[in-house]
Amino acid sequence: MTTVTSTTGTNNTKTSALAGGSPSATEQSDRFLKLLVTQMQNQDPLNPLDNAQVTSQMAQISTVSGLENLNTSLGGLSTQFGQLQALQAAALVGHDVAFEGNSLRVQGTKADAGFELKSKADKVVIDITTPGGTVVDRIEMNALDAGRHDINWEVPSAWTGTALNFKVTATANGKPVESLALEHQRVTAVSNFAGTVAFELANGERLAHDAVWTYL
Repeated sequence: MTTVTSTTGTNNTKTSALAGGSPSATEQSDRFLKLLVTQMQNQDPLNPLDNAQVTSQMAQISTVSGLENLNTSLGGLSTQFGQLQALQAAALVGHDVAFEGNSLRVQGTKADAGFELKSKADKVVIDITTPGGTVVDRIEMNALDAGRHDINWEVPSAWTGTALNFKVTATANGKPVESLALEHQRVTAVSNFAGTVAFELANGERLAHDAVWTYL
């Protein structure tokens, strides 16, 4: 008669272990120490364990444990940084910010924006345009240093309430100077977007915290 041995218990044990997920660094360290003690108790006196190998294995366990503790610490610092960033952002509600973009902020008969020059420019030409590219007006500035500069423009009655853009062309000794167009908007609220701090702007748009070029 053939005897059949059931392996159901063993398989269930393996399945349960797998379902429990990967062991933590502490559990791995405990298992290693238990195996090491058992191995030392049952080692062949004529062929003892290699001290260098044991030391190396213990160092690996310490490294894994240290990395787990480091990850926990970094997670705590990340949470604290996020909270600090949210507090700083909340303090900007009601204030203006500048960020990359070429739209003028039109408020009644006043329009404003800004730009950043990488180096000194002899001449800067700012074209005020419609979204379609039609030039409405032109502003010229001379002898500007590197850095951020403001644009303030009186809006003609014909263009009041109209969306307008601007284009900056800067030169020095006839050669182009690198510039960056900056929009101005007021922060009305702070929100959370995809796990990061964001600003709600007066024009209805949302701006990522790290997209702010400067505060006005």
